[in-house]
Amino acid sequence: MKYSVNSVWENKDVYDIVVVGAGHAGCEAALASARLGFKTIMFTVSVDSIALMPCNPNIGGSSKGHLVREVDALGGEMGKIIDRTFIQSKMLNSSKGPAVHSLRAQADKAEYTKEMRRVLQNQKNLDIRQMEVTNILTEDGKITGIQTYSGAIYRCRAVILCTGTYLKARCIYGEVSMQTGPNGLQSANYLTDSLKSLGIKMYRFKTGTPARIDKNTIDFSKMEEQKGDNRIIPFSFTTDPEDVQIEQVSCWLTYTNEKTHEIIKNNLDRSPLFSGMIEGTGPRYCPSIEDKVVKFSDKNRHQVFIEPEGLNTTEMYIGGMSSSLPEDVQYAMYRSVPGLEHAKIVRNAYAIEYDCIDARQLKSTLEFKNIEGLFSGGQFNGSSGYEEAAAQGLIAGINAARKLQGKEGIVIDRSEGYIGVLIDDLVTKESHEPYRMMTSRAEYRLLLRQDNADLRLTKIGYEVGLIDEKRYKDLLKKENMIEEEIKRMEHTNIGTSDEVQKLLSSYESTPLVSGTTLADLIRRPELSYEALAPIDKERVVLPYDVKEQVEINIKYEGYIKRQKRQVEQFKKLENKKIPQNINYDDIQSLRIEAKQKLSQLCPESIGQASRISGVSPADISVLLVYLESYYKKN
Repeated sequence: MKYSVNSVWENKDVYDIVVVGAGHAGCEAALASARLGFKTIMFTVSVDSIALMPCNPNIGGSSKGHLVREVDALGGEMGKIIDRTFIQSKMLNSSKGPAVHSLRAQADKAEYTKEMRRVLQNQKNLDIRQMEVTNILTEDGKITGIQTYSGAIYRCRAVILCTGTYLKARCIYGEVSMQTGPNGLQSANYLTDSLKSLGIKMYRFKTGTPARIDKNTIDFSKMEEQKGDNRIIPFSFTTDPEDVQIEQVSCWLTYTNEKTHEIIKNNLDRSPLFSGMIEGTGPRYCPSIEDKVVKFSDKNRHQVFIEPEGLNTTEMYIGGMSSSLPEDVQYAMYRSVPGLEHAKIVRNAYAIEYDCIDARQLKSTLEFKNIEGLFSGGQFNGSSGYEEAAAQGLIAGINAARKLQGKEGIVIDRSEGYIGVLIDDLVTKESHEPYRMMTSRAEYRLLLRQDNADLRLTKIGYEVGLIDEKRYKDLLKKENMIEEEIKRMEHTNIGTSDEVQKLLSSYESTPLVSGTTLADLIRRPELSYEALAPIDKERVVLPYDVKEQVEINIKYEGYIKRQKRQVEQFKKLENKKIPQNINYDDIQSLRIEAKQKLSQLCPESIGQASRISGVSPADISVLLVYLESYYKKN
């Protein structure tokens, strides 16, 4: 079937892998495959949109910061780029336990795009092409190439779809509806039909963005200043912490009020969200201001964060006030907020709806189950967020390369990383809205902290080939230092000297009646590794990240051991693989719903089967008995 308006011709350049899209997923996918030695070409509707941040001007945040550090630990690029282009950095949830600490950095949006583009353009084995891809070419269920709008056919052995929010994209506010991608860029209007012809099930999702306001028209004296951390921690484990101690810009906090809410309520009939003009389903955890006012009618105010988009622009992002209301209502709404009384809009808020897939059509490697060599990552998989996209793009890029190497794909499971939770949720659970990563989704979050992402995943990155020998040896050295220091703390006894009692008193800690170890003192909530330095005479100078791991591992030892036991049970179910040729209709005691769901999704393991909606614990028991018999016969 032809999805080009122009005559077809064969491009003679030979590529191993084609990446469709140059957003955060596409960038990581293309870099991974090229760095693993495969000739790669990345297509984009606009070279100026590479690594674009069409919505919020930041990287990281709660749980998302975990993903960025995991991408970095595996050999990805996002953490390095934001370390070079941030303008404010903050560790969120620092007053809580380490499991929920998350880095978040305000980006200079233009510089982030520029820096990522520089890295891509200088990457060996990688070409960039501005052209819309309109057709995916297959033979006998295998990828053979792609076709562009110009009619050119590019032959390849694998394709990675990272189309983001561009497929049949439509931007809407009020009565205005434009067939464009984010920021007024060209949408991709042909590829959806090609994908549907291959039997791929599509969804229609929606997201949105607030207005951008001219900084010169904002009265910051009516707002609360939000500063960055005094000591900045980088995202990338390869970034020298001293290189990121820069002068930071401020963000600002203000609030909506009852007048704001009245304006919104009086104009709901003009909102495309409520008039039925928007078909797509929006993200539950990042609602528009209209949604918030309707759903949380008992609240008389909502937070509004005023965030700079860069050092060389006066555009300010109005976080918390995403909207698709008409332009005149937007002016009235924003100007009712303290500090924005004279605000001038640079870019209107808008909603954008776009085509994406039901990700349950994918294997855990992010390859389509029914089309060999076709991989997928990012918002095209039904997720939201730059960080979720980058994580999927990296895994898709790695696994496309490994397929061509004749190797088994890499699967990060739920006990190994947030990336594993993200992908497993997408490919296992039915989702009718854009998926957003949250710490609450991770069952083993005390083990999956952002501070130990390198200890968890860098060895996998080394095995894959994205981590070099020096970085791998540095990791082994760090592991050894942590282990030796914990051992020393466990075996270093402290007596009841006046010096010790005086230090304990200064922290309002119970005096010692008899001697104890340094490790036991660290386990006291009010004490820390650093606090004990004056009475720890044999202590040597250690890097900050080593000391951090020593303290966390000692202080939370009991909880960590308990989660490790839970992981052992989890692994038992994950390691019970299910043959893909099983006919679930032959299993007599399975309920009808379970048979339907299992046949539809073809889970790879008992663990994955147990997470499918509609499959009960009783069904899993029946399946285990059946598999035992199956393996005996076979």
